[in-house]
Amino acid sequence: MPVEVKHLQSKGSGGVAPLQVSRRRRGFFGGVAPLQTSRWERKEKMSLSDINWAIVGIALAGSLILMVRDWRVACAALLGCYIFIALFLAQQQFIQPDLRLGGVALSTTVVVKLVTGFAATLILAITAITFSREYNLEDLDEFSLAELRRAARRAQRQRATEPFRAADYIVPFWALVLAAIASLALPRLYPIGTDEIDFAWYWLGLVGLFTLVTASDTLKIGLGLLLCASSVDLLYTAVSSTVQVFPLAMLSLMTIVLALAVAYLSGLLYGRLKTLELNELYQN
Repeated sequence: MPVEVKHLQSKGSGGVAPLQVSRRRRGFFGGVAPLQTSRWERKEKMSLSDINWAIVGIALAGSLILMVRDWRVACAALLGCYIFIALFLAQQQFIQPDLRLGGVALSTTVVVKLVTGFAATLILAITAITFSREYNLEDLDEFSLAELRRAARRAQRQRATEPFRAADYIVPFWALVLAAIASLALPRLYPIGTDEIDFAWYWLGLVGLFTLVTASDTLKIGLGLLLCASSVDLLYTAVSSTVQVFPLAMLSLMTIVLALAVAYLSGLLYGRLKTLELNELYQN
């Protein structure tokens, strides 16, 4: 390198400009680019290793609840959402752990939340199974039989002629896109906790709200209400400086009451219209 400097100085008038050129070349070729590349490689490795899979699970479960129409998949996604919320709470340790299960430190409150979510999911699943079965035909009068046959013919005709319609998923898809954009933008505009906390509770609340808006049956309404309740529960648990037992107990009780209310309303609707579809309310 000194040979190059002397050679350039012999060509330059004052020697200043050639020295600057040689330094620029040294700065550009002498390790700056490789250092930048190694930093980007480190960032990529760190981003892959620092992925919060509990947040990813919450996002995927909420997406399934909003998009799918099959109650089996929706109930499974709701149970998965409660499991991932419990994992997120256990990972962040907003509440001091007081028990250990399988080498994992957990809080009793997190376990109670998981049991509450399992109970609410079980209530909705039992409701769907109960009202998807056919009545005992011997116990029905002729008017109920005619109503049941009419609903069965309509359902069979819809399954036969329209097994899959992409138009049914356009509104839920764009609602999902809007929820994703809002969940990424609102934590920057109105931050409450960390980025992960803000995304999680914004996502649950918005997906629950859009599920209520796009619901086609009473079970979807129940799923939307439970997601909104989970959003409030997660926000209180993560942000509150001192988590009190009474508010958490009331939130768990509210979750169970919402699931039971949806089951009761589903029974009333099915007893009157022999279906859980909300559009039947406007056709009779």
